[in-house]
Formats: sequence, structure tokens, C-alpha cells
Amino acid sequence: MSGHRGTILLTGATGYIGGRLAPLLLERGWRVVCLVREPRKLENVEWAWVERVDVVRGNVEDSDTVAEAMRGCDAAFYLVHAMGSRSKSFVERDRELAQSFAGAAKESGVGRIVYLGGLGNDDAELSPHLASRREVEKILRSTGVPTTVFRAAIILGSGSASFEILRYIVERLPLMITPKWVFTESHPLSVIDVLGYLTDCLDIDETANETIDIGGPEVLTYRELMTLMRKALDLPPRRVIPVPVLTPKLSSLWIGLVTPVSPAIARPLAEGLRNRVVVESDTSERLMPRETIAPAEAIRRALVRYQESEVPTRWSMAGRMPGDPDWAGGRVFIDERAVTVDAGAEAVFAAVCRVGGGNGWYAVNFLWKIRGIMDQMVGGPGTQRGRRHPETVGYGEALDFWRVTDIDRPRRLELRAEMKVPGIAELSFDIREAEEGTATELTMRARFRPKGLLGLAYWYSVLPAHAFVFRGMLSGMKDMAERIERGEREAPMAG
Repeated sequence: MSGHRGTILLTGATGYIGGRLAPLLLERGWRVVCLVREPRKLENVEWAWVERVDVVRGNVEDSDTVAEAMRGCDAAFYLVHAMGSRSKSFVERDRELAQSFAGAAKESGVGRIVYLGGLGNDDAELSPHLASRREVEKILRSTGVPTTVFRAAIILGSGSASFEILRYIVERLPLMITPKWVFTESHPLSVIDVLGYLTDCLDIDETANETIDIGGPEVLTYRELMTLMRKALDLPPRRVIPVPVLTPKLSSLWIGLVTPVSPAIARPLAEGLRNRVVVESDTSERLMPRETIAPAEAIRRALVRYQESEVPTRWSMAGRMPGDPDWAGGRVFIDERAVTVDAGAEAVFAAVCRVGGGNGWYAVNFLWKIRGIMDQMVGGPGTQRGRRHPETVGYGEALDFWRVTDIDRPRRLELRAEMKVPGIAELSFDIREAEEGTATELTMRARFRPKGLLGLAYWYSVLPAHAFVFRGMLSGMKDMAERIERGEREAPMAG
């Protein structure tokens, strides 16, 4: 590992690119200051505990906090976007965040800003997503702080939103009715190369105040990318039927039904697919020559990551955490159940943490799948987000249509529903030593605050199912915990 070289401010450290960039910066000898909304998201990340890492709680929209964190830094990475924002349009939100960050950069005297944007010909009619990326570039440059802008197209890597859309569509649809954008050309790039460019630019002074288009060694249409993915998955040929009538909205809803990516994120991505996104400048080759990874190899490496459960970051990990619900001032329904387990707290906690994703939900999994399909049909995430790792979970991670909102090993795991429901729903698991001594008591508590009459009707409609669903879950967790205690970790899930 190199000696200490200087200090980098990193935004987006809990996101897809930032979470992979941080350990590479540390390997290069940099001290890294991570500005995050919720530090607990990094509690389960090994690199975050390195001595040269400082985790600072703050929002990019708080310019004073950002300026203070940025003071004395040699460079600042801006890896923030607002796709999926619920409060306002992502374009407006991106503008506000970029203006705040740019102001903080000017005030702090930071040496350089590094930004990752999107490819696309400036003369073309860019999609709102790509046009917003261009606006962010201009805002970051407007203060006079030296700025390096990278523009990339599809990033091929385990866990990226674009990659998961491609993988799930090819894997699940032998017959695809697609928009005509399947013939649009793109310049896909391995996430390994993206990270290489981002880290290398810090050592090349000439990259300051440059806009650098980056892409892999091949220009491919989306249809050709689908073929590469199909071959990598060893699947029979897929029939693709392009039609001119699928709008971005319909495409995003369709993507939301067959992939883990929500329509709120899928729509701007789908709109951007109509733009040809190909490297048209030789700046990267001139200033930062490198032998990039071919798309077929990038896809193969990403799939190996999935197979070995070694996906370090995932698109669903990023984003704002829901605020703690105000449970006062309204009726709250609670369904609480408990079971005594003949195992230690660590084994019980491990069993609880295996819930969701490919592991299932311990009981009547077909009902969870049906509920997930219903949720996707109304624009919710459904159960397709799965989970990042088959056994471990961290704060802020997604478990199907739940989000981890509290974790206290080995005593507590709390989940908050992100499915479309008329109210606020939470599911918590509390573990404590039972009165019997060596045994452990596991308490499962469902809490629901309804919104209006529809919320009341929803609670009473699902209440009968709780009796056997929750009882089955507790029974399955008890069985799994006792198997783990006996060293039978790979025992199958119940239900």
C-alpha cells in the first residue's frame, strides 16, 4: 500500500460507484473523507474502519457542512444523482444538489472536483436524464474550481442498475417486444475501467478542466448486448420484436415488472436509451490510455460475482433512508409473536438475517411472491430486488420490498416496507436471553399505522394471513437457528 498522499472528499460512498471507489483510493495511499447522510450504512463495510477513513454525517444540500468537510482536501468526487427522488423531479433535485456542492467547493478552496456523468452528443436532443447530467457539469464548472468530467454510457458490473435490467430481461423473457431503441448504439464500459479512470485522473494534472468520454473497446447496439448476455447465461436464443409504440413510461413499467429496478429509476434510464451514447473524443486515449475490458468479458466477470455472492455494492443500496415514522397521533396496529429457541443469540440473529431474497421467507413463499407481483403491478419494487448477500445484511440494504432501518447485532433487526401500502409498515425481530438460561427468545413484531379508511381495510384484510404466515416464519427461524447452532448452516429454508 502506498504512503499517505493527501485527502479526498467522497460523496456517494454508500452508492454503487462510490462504495467501490473508496477502497481503491485507500490502496493508492489517499485519506478519504466520506460525506454520507447516514453513517450506519457503512458500519458493515470493512474499508470504512481503516484509520485513514473519516465518516462525516451530512447532506450535499447543506453547503456549510459540505464546505467544512471539504476544507483541506486535494480533490472531491461528486457521485450524486437524484433519480428515484419522490419529493420533486430528479432534474430539479439534481440542480439544487449540484449548486450546493459547487458553492461549498468554491468556499473550501478544494483542489479539484471529479464528476461522473453520461455520454451523449451535445447536438442531439438529449433525454431529461442526460440533459440533467450536462446541467450538473455546467454548475460544477461555474465556480472556477478545476473540474474533471467523465462521461460514460452503460456500466457493466455486478449490481449496477443498467446491468441488472439487461440481465433480468434476457434471463426471464424468451420473447421480447421492445422499443426501437434496441438498435441504438452505445459504448459499454466495465465498472473496473470506470474505477480505473476515476482513480488515475488524480495523478494526471492535464485531466483538470477536461471533459473525458470513456468507453470500452466495442460499440454495440442494445440488441447485441442482449445477445452477449444470453450467451454468457448459456440460454437459448431470444426473439426480439422491436415496435415503435412503446413509450418510455410503458417501457419503464415493463422493466419494473420483470427486473428489480423500480419504474422511478427505470424511466429516466429508458428515456436515455434513445440517445446514441458513443465516445466521440480522443481525450481519454490521449491523456489516459488504457486497455479496456471487452463487454463479453465484463459480463462474464460480473456474473461470476453474482454466483460467488461477492457483490460489493448494488444500485439499491444508494438513496435517502425513510425518516422515522411519527407513530404518535394515530392508531397503530401491532401483531406480536414470540418463540423460544434452543440456540445462542448469534445463531438466532444469523437465522433472522437470512430472510428474503433467494433464501425466501421461511413460510408460504408463494404468498410473498404473489404480494411482490401485486406490488410491482402498481409501481412498487416487488420482491425482485432480492438481497446483496445470501447471509449478511447491513443498515440501509434492501431485502425484497423491505429496507433495513435498524440493526444491532445480535439483538435486533428492523425492516420498513417500501411496497405500496396505504400506511407505514415495519417488521422487527428482537433477540434476548430466555429465562431458561441457555435458550434465546425471539420476538417478531409487525407494526402498521394506517392512512385513512383504505389503510384500515388493508390491515384487517391481511390480519387473517398473519396467523399462519408469521407463525410459520418464527417456526422456520427457530429451526434454522438450531441447525446453525449445530453447524448445519447450509440447511434448506422452511416453507
